[in-house]
Amino acid sequence: MVREAEPSLNEKQFVLRALKDGLRTDGRRPYDFRSIQISFLSEYGHVQIQLGRTRVTRVSAKVTAEVVRPRPDKPTEGLLLFNTEISPMASPAFEIGRPSEEEVLISRTIEKALRRSRAVDTEGLCIVAGEKVWSIRVDLHFFDHEGNLVDCASIAAITALLHFRRPDVTVIGEEVTIHPMDQRNPVPLSVHHIPICVSFSFFADGELLVVDPSIIEEQIREGDMTIAMNIHKEICALSKAGGIPLEMDQIIRCSKIATTKTAEITELIQKALADDKAQRQSK
Repeated sequence: MVREAEPSLNEKQFVLRALKDGLRTDGRRPYDFRSIQISFLSEYGHVQIQLGRTRVTRVSAKVTAEVVRPRPDKPTEGLLLFNTEISPMASPAFEIGRPSEEEVLISRTIEKALRRSRAVDTEGLCIVAGEKVWSIRVDLHFFDHEGNLVDCASIAAITALLHFRRPDVTVIGEEVTIHPMDQRNPVPLSVHHIPICVSFSFFADGELLVVDPSIIEEQIREGDMTIAMNIHKEICALSKAGGIPLEMDQIIRCSKIATTKTAEITELIQKALADDKAQRQSK
């Protein structure tokens, strides 16, 4: 596997000196998120998310559905599956067919934030108990990597699930009819809440922190943490994979920052969905 070039000593010192002055190399303040651009493709559930403008992190999410048999232990619940693939286009450090530690960590974080928090009503995906349920699959493809893949992936995944429409179904006795989308209006998924991941990187023994780290900040950080939260201020997941230990007051401070960022990003997603809906209805 090709290793990504590490920052030089001068670059590390420059970034740390700037952070001590409350500045970042891309012009942001420590708690600033990069600009988020949401693009919807022609199919329902196909979304592209871009973090930043000149140097970007770009993720594509596509949701698909198929009818399958339910799990024996959950006969009345549908399935919600996540698949991540980081292309070598994003970074030479990634290879096709060989999941890296970062890819595995992203997949687990997204699954905890969205599936284990029961953001999507899986019982509403049941067609015939014990026989037929919907299996919803979210494929996440990473095309550009300029840092903070987790947050970008979480925004892409939940936006795609909110945008997705599945075919309508009629059940008469034992006969199940799946109606084509051109005959009946497709049905949106039942989404209970919108978890958003907000990632932090820590420097100088935890005294300095930044939100939405860039790739160079990720390379020189001493620790990191990701909080998945919704607008109800409920923490859906918290991931801290190694690094320096954190004091309780640091975690509380991060949760307050995450509360603000979650509200801003949720509002942005809802506005983008409303604009797309209005555009489709006008055609």
